[in-house]
Amino acid sequence: MIKKIFFILCFYTCAAKGLGNTIIYSDPSSLIKVGSHFEILRNGSKYDSISILHANKFHQSTKGIPVFSIPDVDIWLRFSPENHTVVNGLYFYIDYFNISYLRIYKLSGEKLTHIAAEGNALPNSSSSSLPNYITNLQLPSDGSATYYIHIKSYHPLILSSYIGNYPAISAQSQKQIFTVSVYFGILLAIFLYNLFLFFVTRDRNYFLYIIYIFCLAFAQFTLAGYTFKFLWFPFPSINYYAVPVTTAIATIFGVLFSLQFLRTKRHTPLFHKLLFITIYLNIICIIASFAHSNKISYAIINANTVAVGILIITSAIIIIRKGYRPAVYYATSWILFLSGLVIFSLRNFNILPADFFTTYILYLGSALEAVLLSIALADKINTYKKETELSQARALSVSLENEKLVKEQNVRLEVEVSNRTSELQNANVQLSEALNNLKDTQTQLVDAEKMASLGQLTAGIAHEINNPINFVKSNINPLRLDVKDLMDILNAYDELHLIQDSSEYKRKLDTIEELKTGLDVTYLQKEIENLILGIEEGAERTAEIVRGLRTFSRIDEAALKTVNIHDGILSTLVLLKNNFPYYINLVKEFNANGNIECFPGKLNQVFMNIITNAIQAIKAKAIKEDEETIVIKTRDIENDQVEISIKDSGVGMTEEIKHHIFEPFFTTKEIGEGTGLGMAIVFKIIQKHSGKINIVSRPNEGAEFIITLPHHQDSD
Repeated sequence: MIKKIFFILCFYTCAAKGLGNTIIYSDPSSLIKVGSHFEILRNGSKYDSISILHANKFHQSTKGIPVFSIPDVDIWLRFSPENHTVVNGLYFYIDYFNISYLRIYKLSGEKLTHIAAEGNALPNSSSSSLPNYITNLQLPSDGSATYYIHIKSYHPLILSSYIGNYPAISAQSQKQIFTVSVYFGILLAIFLYNLFLFFVTRDRNYFLYIIYIFCLAFAQFTLAGYTFKFLWFPFPSINYYAVPVTTAIATIFGVLFSLQFLRTKRHTPLFHKLLFITIYLNIICIIASFAHSNKISYAIINANTVAVGILIITSAIIIIRKGYRPAVYYATSWILFLSGLVIFSLRNFNILPADFFTTYILYLGSALEAVLLSIALADKINTYKKETELSQARALSVSLENEKLVKEQNVRLEVEVSNRTSELQNANVQLSEALNNLKDTQTQLVDAEKMASLGQLTAGIAHEINNPINFVKSNINPLRLDVKDLMDILNAYDELHLIQDSSEYKRKLDTIEELKTGLDVTYLQKEIENLILGIEEGAERTAEIVRGLRTFSRIDEAALKTVNIHDGILSTLVLLKNNFPYYINLVKEFNANGNIECFPGKLNQVFMNIITNAIQAIKAKAIKEDEETIVIKTRDIENDQVEISIKDSGVGMTEEIKHHIFEPFFTTKEIGEGTGLGMAIVFKIIQKHSGKINIVSRPNEGAEFIITLPHHQDSD
């Protein structure tokens, strides 16, 4: 009885230390799958490397590849291998990348010794060139030990794990490298081929396809861990987002390519909307991952990937039934891809055996999908080509039929043309007479516009000349009286020469002094000087008006001349001075080299019409500011041109008025106040000078006329 109790105690003691499910490794050329030998303890965060030795919640794994499909995994594993080979050193190999933290401990006596720390959340965690994890268990020949593994992962966990010697594990990893290399080579060839076709055809289908292929390859390499090893190895924190984000992006572009290729908006509107919903779900997946919610991200990915596949395959089948042949390849490609995904999932859940085929079926499925999609695109080009040939054949048939009809119509047309020719000749005579009458009318209207401007100009000139002339006239009578007084004094001095008597001479001098005192000679001198200055100023003002009139009056000069436009603007302002109300402030900013080749008189007419309109626009304001302005600026611009800006603070104009302002007979003035030809003549004169005129204006914000003229006119 004592022996039996001792045997039972020994058995439970060994079981507690992990010896109840020993892995016997005896063939150095083989690998042993560890999954079914694991003892697993969930909620591993409750235990550390000391308290785990006393944990009693381990349960035996029943699966060759334990799978934890929900992210944020935190578990402890326990297994006990025995090395029955002559090789010193047994290796533990996990053929899965997305493990955030992996710490391996060896039971030595009554405590755990840390032997390895791996994981894609740890910087520089692996010395292997592979993204997967290989650890030396430090188990000598004919040795045995118990190992504890603490695993934490922010991603779903697939424990595809093995033990064996290094050459056997290396052979297994070389298969993965070969498979991934072939897969990458296929995708690279397809990518480059279709990139070339895109540059040749500029077809949007190819553009979306090459982006999809790129994103698909990037997502697969991220899932396998190669992007971490070769792109962002120093930044392991990226691995938290990398898999869900790249997978979601690849799915988005796969759906966009499907929508474009299958023309779902036209053929299957309902599925088109449903597929767009999957795009939004993938965007939510990306946002959730960046918000550190990978549980949500992977839940969306798992459901959305299946939904996308079913929707695309169903849409393709419906479109196939409508006679769209490229959809056959498309449906086949997605069926193969989903088949590979299903086989891979069944392998992870131990329904199918974990062999080379089931392990790498996902690469095979996606590669076949990419190849068939490329074939579908090529077939689509052939379909377009056949459609084009049929369209050209129909067009040729229609062209021949039209040619026949044209010949028949030509016979009829020749008869009608001969009849119409005589009618047109008669109409031509009538049009010639009407054109001559129109030219005469146009000449009369232009003359009327000139006479209107001349009348306005004459009134201004009369007023301008009248002011200085009146000033001269008003100074003449006082000057005449002052001169008469001086002449009286001078005559009195002349009488002194006739006096012989000294007493009479002295009396006459006293009389002259009294006369000078009475007339205030000093005042007379100043008054005469002021009167002469006033007359001189009036004469100079009159001369200035005459000079301005002479500058402005070159209206009928027919030859080009080089003149200074500033002189023309100033002469126009001189003649319009009487029209400026007191509340208008005139600002002149002449910054250009004003010498240009032009018809001076015609340009002066342009300035007069625009400035006159500016004055009238300010007068038309219902409420006037204390100081309204007219600003005239000139500046030199590129291409050897000068820009003249005339801006007022008047009532402005609407867009409709701006569109019609240069049309003949268009006017906003009351009937009888304008002919409607002023701005039409302005436009014609600017056009004759090879220039441009633009208007910047809004209602109640004034108007700016911008004239652009070349410094030199073309010789032709």
